[in-house]
Parts: sequence; C-alpha cells; structure tokens
Amino acid sequence: MKIVISIDSLKGSLSSIEAANAIKTGILNVYNRADIKIMPLADGGEGTVEALVEGMNGQEQVISVTGPINEKVNATYGILKETNTAIIEMAQASGLPLVPTELRNPLNTTTYGVGEIIKEAIEKGCRNFIVGIGGSATNDGGVGMLQALGFEFYDENNNLVGLGGKVLNEIKSIKIDNRLKELDECNFKIACDVNNPLFGLNGAAHIYGPQKGATKEIVEELDKGLINFSEVVKKDLGKDIAQVPGVGAAGGLGFAFLGFLNSKLESGIKIILDEIKLEDEIKDADIVITGEGRLDNQTAMGKAPIGVAKLAKKHGAKVIAIAGCTTSDAVKCNEEGIDAYFSIVNRSMSLEEAMQKENATANMIETTTQIFNLIKAMQ
Repeated sequence: MKIVISIDSLKGSLSSIEAANAIKTGILNVYNRADIKIMPLADGGEGTVEALVEGMNGQEQVISVTGPINEKVNATYGILKETNTAIIEMAQASGLPLVPTELRNPLNTTTYGVGEIIKEAIEKGCRNFIVGIGGSATNDGGVGMLQALGFEFYDENNNLVGLGGKVLNEIKSIKIDNRLKELDECNFKIACDVNNPLFGLNGAAHIYGPQKGATKEIVEELDKGLINFSEVVKKDLGKDIAQVPGVGAAGGLGFAFLGFLNSKLESGIKIILDEIKLEDEIKDADIVITGEGRLDNQTAMGKAPIGVAKLAKKHGAKVIAIAGCTTSDAVKCNEEGIDAYFSIVNRSMSLEEAMQKENATANMIETTTQIFNLIKAMQ
C-alpha cells in the first residue's frame, strides 16, 4: 500500500511536516510495511516558507529589511539550493501585523523591504522566485519594492519620489536603466488568489484599503494614485495591464510584478503543488491524506487540501482529510474530492489545550491509527 501525506499546517500548533510525521506514525501503528511518502503543503500564504524549507531540504535566511512603516524588521525567507529558488512571503517584510493599529495608514506604508529580500536572494544565487503576496499593510503599487531593486520614479520636477502610497500621484516618469541587471535572468511565480484589478470600485484601494487603516478620503486618494501610476507605466513602458485580474493584490504589488519583472500571477496552491511535484508521487498512490487546521466550507472553495484532493482523484486514489477541527458545512469538501474527513479532537478540551503541540501530535497519531484500523478491518 502506497500512502502519500500532504497536509497543510495546523497554524499555531503543528507545521506541515510535523503533522505529516504524526500521521505517518499512526499509519505505521497499523501497517508497519506501508510505503509512505511525505510531501510539504502550503498555499502561498503564511507558513509557505516553513513548509517548503522543512519539506524540501531548504535553508531559512533571516535578513533585516525596511518594514512597512520605514523601521527595520527581521524577515525570514527560504532558499532551495537545488533549483536556485527563493521562497518569500511578502508579509514578512510588509505585512499588516508589523504595523501597530494606531499607525495603520496605507498612504505611509511601503513594500521596500520586499525588494530588499529579493535583492539579497539574487546575491545568493537565486534566479527563481516563489512569492506569496497575501497579508500586506501596503497600497503603494509595489513602487517601494521596485525602488529597492533600482527602478527610479520621478516627479514633475525630475526629483525621485519617496516611499508609501502617497507618492503614487507624484510619479510622472520612470527610468529602468539602473535596475538590478540580474533581474533579467530571474523568473517570478506570484501566489495570487484574488482577481482584483488595480483600481476602481473592485480595485486595491477600495476593496482592501479600509482593512489597512484607510479612511474613505484616503481610499479615494490611493485610487487616484494607482490610476496615475498605471498611466505612467503605459506611457513609459508600453504596458496596459491595470485591468488584468490579480494586479490589485497586496495594494498593487501584483501590478508591479507583472509590469516590471518576469512574473506570472498564479493560484498559490497550483504553484506549490507544481513545485513539490506532488502529482508524480500521487500517480501510483492508493491513499492520499491531506487536511489543515480547520476544515469548513471555505476549504471547499479551493484551499490547499482541495488542490491535493483533485490531483488524487485524477489518478484514482482515495482521499482522507484530517483536521484540527471540522464544521458542519465541511460536508462541501466531499463534493470536491475528499472521500472522508476527521477531526483529531477526541475528547472535550479547550482550544488552547487542543493546540498545544504535544496534545495535537498525540491526537493526530490516535485518530490516524483508528482510521487505519478501520481500513484494515474492511480489507
């Protein structure tokens, strides 16, 4: 029996690999000769660096960068040496949690630190990049990131503009001659799971600005700035991409990647499944086990476990999902390829108790053991 385990992290409790190893232990309690393959899983958001570094023998790097409010922060990213790939979560450098609530204002926040991470990764030999762009505190159109990489943005007096969303209205011309030349050798896969255009009522400022601290007036100012920026990009670079789905992600960071760098905006789970080559392992699997911290109807709408389930079904494998908890509407997951799902909470306990690493590990092992006891009894 071949079993592939690819489970997302139980955030705040077990990493992807820790959860998978607990499941493996439970299986071996019943089938001690099973062929078990563990594959890391993430969706391009929080936990992606940890999952791929741990699961693919990568290396974590910590760098001091310019944070969203122009103060130094420590950001972690990963390098997969075998493929010269850097794994970056933009929120490490420019995420909303890095900004105190009272200071949240996307007129002032910058993506400069994201560019600093990319620059260091290039210096370390990386030419392939996977970048998750969720959780941003910014609405600067990615200008800060581009400034860190050597792109230059000038105002009407031919002076370089500063940092933050407030400068978008000031930009009148762009020069790319001094950009980091190695960028021409790089490929960027951008994990982007939203379809927003750059500006307008469904654009970056209107949809996401308020959660980053923008008032109605600030939203209008940012939206005008994004319109101006897109017009300058069209004039100077010949790229009319403001309405491409996804360019409004992370306050327009998607626009910067698509317009200035060799990038593709793709579903986060698709990028990760391609990177770990999960389909190659699933082709001859009998059972595939996936899951995440909370299995609910949101899972069924295309989160990581469903990506795994669809691949498994393509090759005729049975799919079991194991989660920290499940909800009544998780039944939707059965319609998307998960044959059966189970919660690991096996007795009454508080959330805090359930999330303690020792308890979660023990519960994961026990639940898996019982699942495979049933499978064995039915054979």
